[in-house]
Order: sequence, then structure tokens, then C-alpha cells
Amino acid sequence: MQHSHGPLTIGRHGEVRGSDLSRRSSQFEGRFGRMFRTLPAGHFDETMLIDLARAMTADADTPTPEDQADEEENSGISAGYTYLGQFIDHDLTFDPASSLQKQNDPDGLTDFRTPRFDLDCVYGRGPDDQPYLYRQDGIHMLLGAKLTGNDADPSARMIPRETPENGEAARATIGDPRNDENVIVSQLQSSMLRFHNRMADLLGTAAAFDEIQRQVRWHYQWVVLHDFLPTIIGQDMVNSILGVTGPGKPIDPHLKFYKPKENAFMPVEFSVAAYRFGHSMVRPIYRLNAKVDRLPIFSMKGESLVGFRAFPPNLGIDWSLFFKMGDAPKTGPKRVQPAYKIDTSLVNPLGSLPASVATNPSSLPQRNLLRGMRMSLPSGQAVARAMGVKPIDDKDLRVGKATEADSTGNKRLTDISPKFAGNAPLWYYVLAEAQQQFKKNDTPIRLGAVGGRIVGEVFVGLMLADSHSYIRQNLNFTPRSDMTSPSGEFKMADLLKQALQ
Repeated sequence: MQHSHGPLTIGRHGEVRGSDLSRRSSQFEGRFGRMFRTLPAGHFDETMLIDLARAMTADADTPTPEDQADEEENSGISAGYTYLGQFIDHDLTFDPASSLQKQNDPDGLTDFRTPRFDLDCVYGRGPDDQPYLYRQDGIHMLLGAKLTGNDADPSARMIPRETPENGEAARATIGDPRNDENVIVSQLQSSMLRFHNRMADLLGTAAAFDEIQRQVRWHYQWVVLHDFLPTIIGQDMVNSILGVTGPGKPIDPHLKFYKPKENAFMPVEFSVAAYRFGHSMVRPIYRLNAKVDRLPIFSMKGESLVGFRAFPPNLGIDWSLFFKMGDAPKTGPKRVQPAYKIDTSLVNPLGSLPASVATNPSSLPQRNLLRGMRMSLPSGQAVARAMGVKPIDDKDLRVGKATEADSTGNKRLTDISPKFAGNAPLWYYVLAEAQQQFKKNDTPIRLGAVGGRIVGEVFVGLMLADSHSYIRQNLNFTPRSDMTSPSGEFKMADLLKQALQ
């Protein structure tokens, strides 16, 4: 959901070391660093941030029936992109040894994941170092038990799991344990394993593992640049950062703020603030397939989509309910579920996470806001000014849902505390900036000038810094023609269609 913690990376597991920093980094880069090193920290105290977190947490609602319009849905972004964003985040960063209370300096820290789009969350350290992730041939990835529920995918499989003793949890045997965090991202992981196997079958027995892996990575990188990024920040913003490119055209990037001097690094403005936009996109309830009723993302009682367990085998995902994979009705159980809008409201379950996910505090918005303060992040207005963007007026910074029913009654940020005047937390500001696009319930909402620029520049910058990425090694690369859609596109929906074969 980091986003770094991604759109839904919210537990005590897999936290990014240095994400609770109280001191300012004395260096510009390293594995973790700052895009706006010279900007002063915002001026916040815990009380005002706790009050803001409470205001950003929506009241518990009765789920909207599937045959009715849900005004909180984002018409421009399908629900699958929430969890693709989480998966991408896990690909970029990983450090299991952090907690909110621990105080660290990122100058001396190591990101256990390379800051690259290289799928090390899938491949781990490779078949030589981690053979238990692979089949005996050292080429194909191991898959888990069969899943049912989606008749269109009779070969659906879980991720591999250990066989526990004494009632212990069946731990996932995968490159990154965070990709078992919920039922949806868990099955996205298994789909990527299947996509690798599909590529191996297409390339044939003569293909070496390295070539298969390279092709899988490049197709995934294509999806990141040509599908996920335009969906989240808009094609115009992508073009302004990457330049209008195509086969044989030179890359002409325009990175104004993310400029590593030597090695690529993970900016804390990205990991602790901007890339946490996905938390606002989380729906409270999801339909996984046509045979099982909708399930809550978290629940204190009854069944839910909480991960780190062997979930029921009838929860096989029908990805056409999460991504546009063909014609679908606008309402009903077979529709493509939209993500919720990028706005300053998080669904109620995220305000009180189950103990298996996070504690002290259990509120996700509170965790995000306190972490930003302890990282000494600058205010959203300070970052906007540094970018040459006019800061949003205090009167226009509101807290609440981007809906016709709620927008006029949403509190001003300064009503929560006058100390927020000209001094909005960066994470909140990125969400509020996106919310400025709201006009009507069906208005698509993407990241704005500040949030979109930070996310876009980091994505493009990391890709350019990676000497093994397709835009560094093969500018003429395009996805395989036998994998593209009839219109010649290759999006996440097309990758999933291949994985299902």
C-alpha cells in the first residue's frame, strides 16, 4: 500500500531500517538518503499528529452493495494496482530489523534489497544459493498447493509453504516473506512465479536461467514504466520525466530532484511519505472470485484477507476482478473493482490493525505520521516550494473523503491544529494534493505535481541507474509479440494472462 513502505506494507515485519530516524542524515546518499537534504524539518508534536491520524480514519461503514455505485471508488485506477504497488515496493527495499521505537541513522544502514526493479523478492539469491525456491531443474520456480474458486484458472496455485509442526503457522517459502502479507499480494507473488515458468517454457530447454530471468525482469520493468507509473501519476508526468521514448529512440530523462551522484539511493521523502499514497487506495472489502462472498481486508472476528498463513484453498483470485482484462459489467460480482480514491481518508480497518499485523500504535495513519516526524521530513509546503510548485493554500487543505457527500463538510487541516498552518506533514500533503483534483464522484484521481514528481523521478532514476535494466542494456526492447494484447500493449493484465497459461 512503501512504501520504503508500499501501499500496504504496514506491519512490524519488513520495516525499512532508518524509517524511524530522529536525526537528520549528514550525507546526501547511500542506500537511503534525501532528495531535499537542505530543507528544514516540519514542526510537529505527537499530539497534533495523533489528532490528524484520528481525523484521517473513516468511520466504519456498511459495505456498498455490488449493484450500486460506491462513491469512494476511483474511476481511474483498478484495485489491482494497490497490490501491484505493494509488490513493487517489496522488490525495491527490504530490511526486517526495524521497529517504530528504534532510533537509527541511515548513513550506517544497509538495505537488504538492492534498490532496483530486479525481482529479487521473487528470485531470492538464485538457484545456487536458495535451491529450495526452485524445482529440481534449477530453472522453474516451485509452486504451492492448488487453489480453487476461479474456473477460468484451473492451474491456480498458492505460494510454496513449509509444513509446520505443533500448530505453528505455515510459513511461506519465498524470496521475500512480506509478499505473504495478505491473500492478494500472496497470489500476485505466485502469479509472478508462474510468469517466470511460462517464460521458461516459451524460451525452451536451450535457454539458460540467466536469460529467462533477464526476459522476465525486462517484461516486468516494462509494466512498471508503461502501465503502473502512468496509471498512478499520469502519462503527461511520465513523459515530462522520462521523455517520449520508443524503440530506437534515445532516453532523454529530465530528473530535476532525484540526482544520485554515485550510487542509486532510496529517498526517505519517497519511502516514508510519497509512496505511501496507496494506503488511501485500500478498499475495506474485496471480492476474490465469483464463488466466495466478499471478504474484509482485516477483521477482528471471522474470515479476512490477512496473510502469513495457509488460507482456504477456495480463495483463488480471478484477476479480471482486479485489472481490466476484457469486457466487464460496471456493477455486480463480475465487475472490475476500482481502488478507493487517493485522498486524505483511510478506511476504518486501517485505523485499528489486528495484533498480527501491527501494534503500538495499531493505527496506520498514526504510524505513518509519527514515522515522518521521527525522520525529520520537511513539510509538504517546503517540498512544493523547493520544486517550484505553488503550495496549496491552507483553506484548501482538508481532511476526509473525496466524495460529493463529504467534500464540503471536510475539516480544514488547520481546524485540527493551528500549528499545521503552512506546515502540513509530507505524507498527508501528497494525499491532499491529489484530492485537489476532485470535482465529482466519478473524477479520476492520480498523484499531483509534488507526489507524482517524487514517485516518478525515483522510479525512472532507479531504472536509469541500473546497468542491467532494459533501458540501459537494450533500448530497442519490446515485450514478446506473443504476449502482447491485440492492440500491441503489454500491461499487468497481459502479464497475468500469460502467467495463467
